[in-house]
Amino acid sequence: MAGHEGPRRDTRGIVDAPELFTHVQFRRREPAPELRAYLEHYWLIDWDLSQPYASHLVPHPSVNLVFERYAGCGDEEAGYAEVSGIGLELFTQKLEGRGRVCGVQFRPGGFRPFAPGAPVSRWTGRRLLAADVFAPPAPPAAVLDPEAEDDRVAALDAYLLALGPEPDPRADRAMALVDLVRTDRSVLRVDGLARAEGVSARSLQRLFAAYVGVGPKWVILRYRIHEALERAGAGPDVDWAGLAADLGYSDQAHLVRDFTATLGVPPTALGAR
Repeated sequence: MAGHEGPRRDTRGIVDAPELFTHVQFRRREPAPELRAYLEHYWLIDWDLSQPYASHLVPHPSVNLVFERYAGCGDEEAGYAEVSGIGLELFTQKLEGRGRVCGVQFRPGGFRPFAPGAPVSRWTGRRLLAADVFAPPAPPAAVLDPEAEDDRVAALDAYLLALGPEPDPRADRAMALVDLVRTDRSVLRVDGLARAEGVSARSLQRLFAAYVGVGPKWVILRYRIHEALERAGAGPDVDWAGLAADLGYSDQAHLVRDFTATLGVPPTALGAR
């Protein structure tokens, strides 16, 4: 299975992370040891705002299970739970008043063992009630009600352990391949990754569709954009031509086009903040 090194400490994917953290309490927590092979981490957010605030996220190639309670979320008192498939576009969430979210971020490739009846691509770009995906349904109140953070984490552990993820060597392989794409900058092309694995590009695409939810090319490009976003947020003095070369782009213009298509603004618009 993919290695485990604890919750990520980077802010990749979060647009203007420092600004977000002035408006919300954001934490990542580790799941139970038996779940760590399948999950990136839990993510917990609480807020109490006098003015509305919009957060923006460039999604990871991960499925999330999200427990939510906030103004306008439907059953505001009880809260609700949804499965959020991989987002293909910039995700924007308006936050106002008081709210709480407890999320489960699955490792890319790690969701299928919990819902083995369908390819993960079925959920891509979709948000569904968790009850439509899992049986038994997820209990929002059990996760959202406890004031003690440790109790919320324990409730998430208990629910996911009860689902009983099914061991699957193909899920293990998908998780390992995505982790390689994320950590090895030399992985720039699908055909190169397929050759290194000793399989055809088509076989790799089928594995990713079934277990990750998007194709390997999409994953490669998304991790490039995440790194470019993190660099853009570091300040205005970014060597974009050098970064484009580091990320395997043919030139700076190609990077800027991908970045702008994903976020709706060019990299310099973020770096100037």
